[in-house]
Amino acid sequence: MDTGSHLLFGVSLAGLACLEPAVVQDPNLAHAILAGTLIGSHAPDFDTLARLKGYATYLRVHRGITHSLPALFIWPVLISVPLAAMFGVWEHLISLYLWTFAAVVFHVFLDLFNVYGVQCFRPLSAKWFHLDTLCLYEPFLFALHTLGILVWLFIWGGSGGSHIGEMFGLIYGASFFYIAIRASQRKRLIEAVQNELKLSDAICHLIPSLSWFHWQFVVEGDKRFYLGEIREGRIQVQEEYSKAEYTNADTHPIVQATMGTDGVRAFLHFAQRIHVSWSEKSDGYEVQWRDVRFWYKRKLSFGVNVHLDRDMKVVSDTLGWDKKAWDPPYV
Repeated sequence: MDTGSHLLFGVSLAGLACLEPAVVQDPNLAHAILAGTLIGSHAPDFDTLARLKGYATYLRVHRGITHSLPALFIWPVLISVPLAAMFGVWEHLISLYLWTFAAVVFHVFLDLFNVYGVQCFRPLSAKWFHLDTLCLYEPFLFALHTLGILVWLFIWGGSGGSHIGEMFGLIYGASFFYIAIRASQRKRLIEAVQNELKLSDAICHLIPSLSWFHWQFVVEGDKRFYLGEIREGRIQVQEEYSKAEYTNADTHPIVQATMGTDGVRAFLHFAQRIHVSWSEKSDGYEVQWRDVRFWYKRKLSFGVNVHLDRDMKVVSDTLGWDKKAWDPPYV
């Protein structure tokens, strides 16, 4: 999810920690846990520093090793040990570690429900997992946790107490219930789309929006991708794209000429539903690689463009998003 939401959940987890009597009784421990859950709620996304080495490097790294199974346990150690020393709460190190661990796990858990996906089972599997249920920003979850924090600060003055923990316990219970409802809604809609297109065995991806009643979908058939929308239960196919094999000897030489570029290699590391096309230009050729999962207004917005000269030598390649930050899809 977005950075603001992750940090918000870090604060609300610190409120949930008030269920533990030791946290209520020791202000130093409470402050250490707040710092731990805040940092832990964002720690897996420290991989954004990879942007300094270019977008291709970032694409290979983001939501990869920093979100992996070992990282779930390593991040809390790296965070809780210095905080225990800073706040002088060595006797509560295990408690501090566990609440920081909860923040890291909740971060990865939420990313798993996003369309972008996460390599959360590395090193056991390098596969990208995504449950296509939540937006990058979920207004309901953001409002719910913000309300709880405002009550904590302005009604109860930021004090500790079991009642604080109980309130956030209800908030987290409501959050998990909301996610379960969205997951159930997604399952029903996938079946509806498959039935509508008469492709019951096809792979179907749903892309949620800020509205509970508006979803986009991508269906992979034997020879084509079908892209469309679901609005208030109405299913409409808007675009179709051909599937092209790009890994065998029959691949067009112009497409083959781009596969050694850093941008295409990074793209293929991440992309899952791939459409590739090429066109002739006045000074050569342009090859467009796209992941059809990410589209908006009949436009495939994520991929890499490679420009070739007349001798099919790479002139340049551009990897990334071709959309405004506020436009869907929110991944």
